[in-house]
Amino acid sequence: MCPLCHGEGSALFHRDARRDYRQCPHCALVFVPPQYLLSPAEEKAQYDLHRNAVDDPGYRAFLARVATPLQQRLPPAARGLDYGCGPGPALAALMREQGRSVALYDPFYYPDTTVLDTSYDFVTCTEVVEHAFDASALWQRLFSLLRPGGWLGVMTKRVAGRDAFAGWHYKNDPTHVRFYSEVTLAWVARRFNAALELTSADTAIFGIA
Repeated sequence: MCPLCHGEGSALFHRDARRDYRQCPHCALVFVPPQYLLSPAEEKAQYDLHRNAVDDPGYRAFLARVATPLQQRLPPAARGLDYGCGPGPALAALMREQGRSVALYDPFYYPDTTVLDTSYDFVTCTEVVEHAFDASALWQRLFSLLRPGGWLGVMTKRVAGRDAFAGWHYKNDPTHVRFYSEVTLAWVARRFNAALELTSADTAIFGIA
């Protein structure tokens, strides 16, 4: 069963020495089957290897690819949530520098779920959706956190096709288990009645009425 749309009939998309990858015929999500999913401890061990400092210029420039188009759409006093912010919430720092208030949530590093009990003018979710085992539940939660007129900024590298996927470094991270193409992101937008703009090769902005 597809972890995003719950459709049946997925077919083998790619196989390498580590894992199989299947593709849903309904929403086009590429995903790894359950037997390849890591335990929470194994996941966190991988995340702890990341060294993404808030003051790292390269990392800030990377995150600006989603922060800048969001900033252009937000009122000055907008309130947001950085969902899956990781141990060094640099994106929240970028948004706060422009006057926005940003709450933090990460199941491993900022696990305070009370921040999920309110709604926000914007939500950011950078390099997260590819990790979520239950893709359907994640997208449901992200959109439920938005106020009317809100914006969701997502960063994840996109599947470009079967041939490109075979040599794609992004698939080699064992914590990357769900892979999105333009077709899949468009499916998400339709599912949640959202406008979608692909603002760069790995960023997408969703807007709700």
